[in-house]
Amino acid sequence: MTRNSRNLAALVGAFVMGVLVDSWLRVYGPPRPAANQLTTPTMSAEPDKPPPDTRLPPPLAPISAAPARPVATTGRTALRMPIDGVDVESMKGGFAEARTGHPHEAVDILVPRNTPVHAVQDGTIAKLFVSKAGGITIYQFDPSGRLCYYYAHLERYAEGLRDGEAVKQGQVIGYVGTSGNAPPNAPHLHFAVFELGSDQRWWKGKPIDPYFIFKNRG
Repeated sequence: MTRNSRNLAALVGAFVMGVLVDSWLRVYGPPRPAANQLTTPTMSAEPDKPPPDTRLPPPLAPISAAPARPVATTGRTALRMPIDGVDVESMKGGFAEARTGHPHEAVDILVPRNTPVHAVQDGTIAKLFVSKAGGITIYQFDPSGRLCYYYAHLERYAEGLRDGEAVKQGQVIGYVGTSGNAPPNAPHLHFAVFELGSDQRWWKGKPIDPYFIFKNRG
């Protein structure tokens, strides 16, 4: 065989081998990399959400409610009016008014019959009492037992009210009426404040003008 014939045979053989390799690759694909070279990327469920910042400070402890302000018995007070919507100025001068045979030493709050009467402060019902003059009355001690609040001429007590009961400021304890010696056509609350002695006699004490107590509310 001549040199030209051998070269031609080699070219034909190389061409045939290339065709065979190409056909094999089309069927089986390129060689796969080794198993230890495969990597699987970790996808975030929320790709746009940044990772948590571990440098953030710990949550703040719950804030405790501030303690209730103590009620003063001198100077400014934290009392509320016994009747809602009443102007304190309407009490002015009532304490000094004269009554038949005795000074008033209280204030009268004229409002419609059955208007709710509220406890002016937290405290204790010292005595539920019915008298000829005051009619249906309530004596309430303040938390210290130093002051006594007197509510008179009531129509009735709040349901279930009893001696020795602890009451909260604003609690309805009775209703305005005309019991006792109050004029039948002038329902009103007769309200008085007494500074008690060491014996804490609920019916006896030094009268204090309610107008100045409510005027100096905190």
